[in-house]
Amino acid sequence: MIKFSFPAAVLLIAATPAPIAQSRAMTFFITSTGPANGASLGGLAGADAHCAALAKAAGSSINTWHAYLSAKAADGKPAVNARDRIGPGPWFNQAGVQVAKDVADLHGESNNLNKETALTEKGGKVNGRGDTPNMHDILTGSALDGTLMPGDGDTTCGNWTSSAAEGSALVGHFDRTGGGQNPTSWNSAHPSRGCGQQNLQATGGNGFFYCFGITG
Repeated sequence: MIKFSFPAAVLLIAATPAPIAQSRAMTFFITSTGPANGASLGGLAGADAHCAALAKAAGSSINTWHAYLSAKAADGKPAVNARDRIGPGPWFNQAGVQVAKDVADLHGESNNLNKETALTEKGGKVNGRGDTPNMHDILTGSALDGTLMPGDGDTTCGNWTSSAAEGSALVGHFDRTGGGQNPTSWNSAHPSRGCGQQNLQATGGNGFFYCFGITG
């Protein structure tokens, strides 16, 4: 009977399983549902809570989520820029695909945010232009650079508390196509025609917004 002997190091290597590649945790999504009350989101705090609830239901372990929304100064509180609410990046969608590496990249021309990558927290795609119904208008209240649009006009539907037929909010096109002053902008394509749910739906939206996980 022939016996074979192997060095202990060889046996150890053979017994050690290969490392499993770790997927990137989701840190970005479009809400799969809105509060269904137009642009009345309960202010920034209500929008953040909606992001967190959707993320938790989808199995996310990240506790802090912020909506990508700007807000005007009010009640002694300063104005808020959406770009300042979302952390430093990078950001990954539900499928683990990077949509942007940092704040500058997100607001630049090289970001990877489009119809294929702007997924919901469940990994689903949102209806864009050409789909029925079109839901590509995403609430942001922001200028192209992610800051609050200057001026006295309503660009945030009363700081995300109004569902009236009057008023307006700046919206972006996640599918990077459509009409408006900046049709290919994901965050500042054009203003909405009113703040109610029916107003948003009539112009190509459904009260959805972007959510970013804060990990740093």
